[in-house]
Amino acid sequence: MRLTAARTIQTMSFKRISKELIDLQRDPPFLCSAGPVGDDDIYHWQATIKGPTDSPFAGGLFLLSIQFPHSYPFSPPEVSLRTKVYHPNMDSDGNIWIDILRQNWSPALTISKVLLSICSFLTDPDPDDPLVPEIAHMYKTDRAKYETTARSWTQKYAMG
Repeated sequence: MRLTAARTIQTMSFKRISKELIDLQRDPPFLCSAGPVGDDDIYHWQATIKGPTDSPFAGGLFLLSIQFPHSYPFSPPEVSLRTKVYHPNMDSDGNIWIDILRQNWSPALTISKVLLSICSFLTDPDPDDPLVPEIAHMYKTDRAKYETTARSWTQKYAMG
């Protein structure tokens, strides 16, 4: 009985991811793109986010890895950065500390909405719930230094 339920969830997951891929290709989110890494694994995607012009990440191209669980959309995808970024909610190991990938996940969310949220997060970080407290402290106490450092990292790691 359990095996049948697991297969049903996996089939639902496959259909949902396939639909999201078609939707992304038809109407890509602003500054973002995503799709499967290869032809044989729809559960492993790569994505790009262009740095928003109104942020210190302008001009950067940020690469992400997306791993969908077989229980998607009932469980969130694992999204990690492959490009180093200076941000209070993103660490040097590629972890992204955003609530919709944790406690505020909902099956109503799509990978398109996740990418848009991460893009928005570049412009408006949450220094009150940081992954990197030192960067959050700088963001709160010396915004100019934070932005200069973030621009420098963008030029070094996300522009070529």
